[in-house]
Amino acid sequence: MAFRPSTAASQTPELNSELDALMREAVSGKTEAVARLLKTLAPGMIRSARVMMGVAHADIDDVVQQSLIAMVQALPNFRFECSPGHFASRIVAWTCVNARRRVQHRTAHIDSSVELENFDGPAANTPDPVMANRRREAIRELLGELPPEQAESLALRFVLGFSLPEVAAATNAPVNTVRSRIRLAKEAVRRRIDADPSLAESLEVDE
Repeated sequence: MAFRPSTAASQTPELNSELDALMREAVSGKTEAVARLLKTLAPGMIRSARVMMGVAHADIDDVVQQSLIAMVQALPNFRFECSPGHFASRIVAWTCVNARRRVQHRTAHIDSSVELENFDGPAANTPDPVMANRRREAIRELLGELPPEQAESLALRFVLGFSLPEVAAATNAPVNTVRSRIRLAKEAVRRRIDADPSLAESLEVDE
């Protein structure tokens, strides 16, 4: 099994002339344009937040609200180096990762031979929906323990399904830097799995 990206990012609005023009008006500070932009991007942001946090998470409504507020606050920093939708997804990723940092994590020990590449990402197909939910939740919890830039890159790539160039554009970082962050994040996740046997079970890692 492999750690594969999700397809969630396909639901995110892409850059187009109409959305680009609306974004430019919003960046310039026009209140009506900001409201229209949020109305356009909100559905994708909500979907991304639900993927990152889980639909039943107690903080999901707060995360969505915080993401929308953060989106407005971040508008002056938008440089049109990625699509408005990807920009919004990055904000959601940051908000979710920060929210996940407040979750208490389990600690234990398992065999050190476990390899990160031997488990599926949250988008992997499985005949057992219960196991699929456990896997997604485990990945979400692990994101809260990573350094922010690594967690963001891993979340955008494997939870929201961005390509490496899309992650690079959204985070304003070179592709090689993104690749390095993801590699370090994977190594950290592997160490976390080594410390918790319940994660190995949830992620269907063979011990």
